[in-house]
Amino acid sequence: MALTNLQYATLFREYEDKQMRSKKAQMERVYEIYSAIPEYEAADDAVSTASLEQARRLLQGDHDALDELKNRLRELKARKSSLLRAHGYPEDYLEPVFECPKCRDTGYIGSRKCTCLKQKIVSILYEQSNIKEHLSEENFDTLRTDFYQGEDLVAFQKTVDAAHAFVNNFKSEYRNLLFYGNVGVGKTFLSNCIAKELIEQGQLVLYFSASSLIEALRSNNSSQKTGEDLYNSNEDLYNCDLLLIDDLGTEYNNAYVSTQLFNCLNERHLRKKATLISTNLSLGEIRDRYSDRVFSRISSHYDLYKITGPDVRMSKKALSVRK
Repeated sequence: MALTNLQYATLFREYEDKQMRSKKAQMERVYEIYSAIPEYEAADDAVSTASLEQARRLLQGDHDALDELKNRLRELKARKSSLLRAHGYPEDYLEPVFECPKCRDTGYIGSRKCTCLKQKIVSILYEQSNIKEHLSEENFDTLRTDFYQGEDLVAFQKTVDAAHAFVNNFKSEYRNLLFYGNVGVGKTFLSNCIAKELIEQGQLVLYFSASSLIEALRSNNSSQKTGEDLYNSNEDLYNCDLLLIDDLGTEYNNAYVSTQLFNCLNERHLRKKATLISTNLSLGEIRDRYSDRVFSRISSHYDLYKITGPDVRMSKKALSVRK
């Protein structure tokens, strides 16, 4: 799952528009100050004049020119701040105002994607996967336990409590979760509950079915990508706050797939980035299906919760038919 070139181009046009709006707003404030405080415009002109004069002197071999320029610019800066304060303006009134001060509305901090750009990308990916629609229906507010009884209810409630704790402690505690059990017992529903809460906290959450994750890894790790391109391709997978892998075990499996899965899980563990996996496989089936390294990583570094009970989806369908 990745954005198309057109989607990236659209995003960066949005960032360009933001920068243009910021520049326009800044220039409007500059003209306002020049009109209200003529002395400020004179101080700005003095800055330009001093810079040109010192540049000329440097070219002529005057090695004291740079120190003199620095002192003169400090004086002019203090003068401008004093003028703004004296006329009731904050000292930073003419500084550019950005929607995202971290990246200054460029989308990047150095060569790395800013959080604001990552969030936009995640939002588009969620729209493509239709998961937002699911989250509006599958969340803690709509969670029901009346389909479970006896030991099934006890196990499910324990898992629900763990899900709440995972969300509540997410910022302070690194944990990974594995929900496993038969089809329809509520694993994906509970995963979506967690995803919705963390998205609303502002966390970067990426959702993949197991098959789409492997396809993304296969595409990212293609032989045509090396070095920085390869790093950037995997950056979101490795660095998002929560990676949600749904239906592990439904993807085509071979040695290559097991290796790619291990690399992804291991890299996220090394970076202390949380991963949530749901699967219909038993622990024994996970051990038999994947490499020892994958099973060891999951069994050693994930909190394991087995959910048992009826097929809730079928139960809900039967209940709606009776109504």
